[in-house]
Amino acid sequence: MQIVDDIKPCYPLFGEDDYKATLDRKREQFEECHSEEKIAETFQWTTSQEYQELNFKREALTINPGKACQPLGAVLCALGFEKTLPYVHGSQGCVAYFRTYFNRHFKEPVACVSDSMTEDAAVFGGQKNMYSGLENARALYKPEMMAVSTTCMAEVIGDDLNAFIGNAKKEGHLPQEFPTPFAHTPSFVGSHVTGWDNMFEGIIRYFTLNEMTGKQPGSNGKINIVPGFETYLGNFRVIKRMLTEMGVKYSLLSDPEEVLDTPADGTYRMYAGGTPQAEVKDAPNSTTTFCCNRCNWLKLKNMLKRLGNMTFPNSIFPWVWNGLING
Repeated sequence: MQIVDDIKPCYPLFGEDDYKATLDRKREQFEECHSEEKIAETFQWTTSQEYQELNFKREALTINPGKACQPLGAVLCALGFEKTLPYVHGSQGCVAYFRTYFNRHFKEPVACVSDSMTEDAAVFGGQKNMYSGLENARALYKPEMMAVSTTCMAEVIGDDLNAFIGNAKKEGHLPQEFPTPFAHTPSFVGSHVTGWDNMFEGIIRYFTLNEMTGKQPGSNGKINIVPGFETYLGNFRVIKRMLTEMGVKYSLLSDPEEVLDTPADGTYRMYAGGTPQAEVKDAPNSTTTFCCNRCNWLKLKNMLKRLGNMTFPNSIFPWVWNGLING
């Protein structure tokens, strides 16, 4: 079908009679497909009242569920911390999707980078991509922290973020003291809510797990508020206003309100607002920790238990405060 001296690309090749005949033989011999008559009969049945009634009787099916992948949630979590650049270890197309998703919802440019893993990285691992990506992202965008998550490609081949980031610092691609919390966020497990929780746990663990000396619960007189995957920025403003008017000292851990709603004055702000690193480090000194989302705190709760001296209530606060108002 092909001649060495005259290799044809796909479209001219697919149009040739020999190629069409080969596909027809493959279909007849191996695909075991139904006859054209049977296909037409089934199609007509799908337009009938009987099919409609059966279709709407389904109970264990959600059409187009409101569910995205883990690294999308990880990116939103990272955007809530001061001068933090979300860094996704994986393919460039995934990050383009995350940015487009947030661009359309928030009507704002969203800063997020990837190390553009391709076929060679899928075979040999993406450590070299991470070396170049971390170094270039820090040099170009001047963040004070990069929060690293992963896509399916990196997870399927088993890339180890802890080892890769450690090696990047040993090789001089990043300063040893530069904050690089990370979370493994495979898209084939959980959803965007799971990814938010994983990334948040990674950031809290990075700043607290090895720095617990001298921490005393309740010593700063604050409560920690963990918003979870929340895309309605007005909720952040309302909860901050309510706590301020009640005279409650608080730390809102992951606050993307400003960076995702910057003024339309012609000046681009890659970083705006967000939770400072100092507040994250001070979080273990709080009186207690509240979550505002029923589905985001599984890994966080387990980590707080391991730390031992950060309390976590058995009840949680939904964003709609009826649970609080009604007792």
